[in-house]
Amino acid sequence: MERTEYNLIIIGGGPAGLAAAVSAYDAGEHRILILERDTRLGGILNQCIHNGFGLHTFQEELTGPEYAQRFIDQVAERGIASKLDTMVLSVSCDEDGGKVITAVNEKDGLLVLKAKAVVLAMGCRERSRGALNIPGFRPAGIFSAGTAQRLVNIEGYLPGRRVVILGSGDIGLIMARRMTLEGAKVLVCAELMPYSGGLKRNIVQCLDDFNIPLKLSHTVVRIEGKERVEGVVIAEVGPDRKPIPGTEEHYDCDTLLLSVGLLPENELTIGLGAEISRITNGPVVNESLETSVRGVFAAGNVLHVHDLVDYVSEEAGLAGESAAAYIKACGSAYAAGDENEGIPVGYSGGVRYTVPSFIHPSKVGKWIKIRFRVGNVMTNRRVVLRLNGQEVQSRKRHVMAPGEMEEVLLTGKQLSAFPDLQSVEISVEEG
Repeated sequence: MERTEYNLIIIGGGPAGLAAAVSAYDAGEHRILILERDTRLGGILNQCIHNGFGLHTFQEELTGPEYAQRFIDQVAERGIASKLDTMVLSVSCDEDGGKVITAVNEKDGLLVLKAKAVVLAMGCRERSRGALNIPGFRPAGIFSAGTAQRLVNIEGYLPGRRVVILGSGDIGLIMARRMTLEGAKVLVCAELMPYSGGLKRNIVQCLDDFNIPLKLSHTVVRIEGKERVEGVVIAEVGPDRKPIPGTEEHYDCDTLLLSVGLLPENELTIGLGAEISRITNGPVVNESLETSVRGVFAAGNVLHVHDLVDYVSEEAGLAGESAAAYIKACGSAYAAGDENEGIPVGYSGGVRYTVPSFIHPSKVGKWIKIRFRVGNVMTNRRVVLRLNGQEVQSRKRHVMAPGEMEEVLLTGKQLSAFPDLQSVEISVEEG
């Protein structure tokens, strides 16, 4: 009879889910199941055939599929079970605090699985045209950048020949280069904000190196064509992000790619009843990456959208370790929780959010990384960490941008110097 009860179930077989599984196994938890809705493990990395992955994790430059395969091999070596082509419908808690996962696939039909702990690793999805309020018809030739990437790299289909890209997220920037290399003409990349949403290296390597103009503070105001895109009109926007009359520019094109942001895939998280951050649209977590639902952990882009997959893997490793520790301690103080709700991580000076959102000092070992993003481009600033209002750490940053994550390393030694810790705050201040 096939097993329906596991100690740990990981939802998502992309880079976060794979790293969490390996980490949990190495921490001593071997009754693990990975649930993946695609027909193979690896997640979005399977269509990211460009290099640039793995410099932090493996100290070498890999393509997306190569990076994924490293973790797929590690999962196979450990004999960690997985179910592919399996869609998870819901996650809930039973009366004893166990987790009930309802899923479906073609082979097994409806599955009801039980676990002591769950790691959420569902990744993220792209914003659609429906979220942009662009007037016009609904012609063929409008794609999200991720969809276009899959069509070109997996399906072998070129979506169009004359391309306009709206948004400067990393996938859009990478697709500007990819489409150019495949023989298409990328006319312009328009970005609503006064700064790019992607990594600086991608702006240089994917736009500047191919003479593709990036127009900041611009957006698409009209899409022309009924059966197929025939052209788009972009216009400059003011500080209120509304188009400025008289600044319109017309581009004859047959394709519009949308790279206008990513959203954590959190329908399951919301259905579970976990607290969701208004800023990240991901769950609120503590220092163990545990959500507000005991025994449910989250990592990767389902928690907050990352800029590098190496950071996804590192974060997921912590989630896997934490889940293994939770399972081992079920019925003890760890499972029952702390007497207090933890100390919130405060932030100021342009910081938009932090992960984790709060910490229990007694559960921090040698160190913990607090990751955050700023809300605007900043130059010549200091990142300052204060405990109980006292500055304990400061470092200079010449440039900070919303498209790149920042981090602060909070050590157990620093925490031990404040036995009566009341506040933790990260601020960005004038240099």
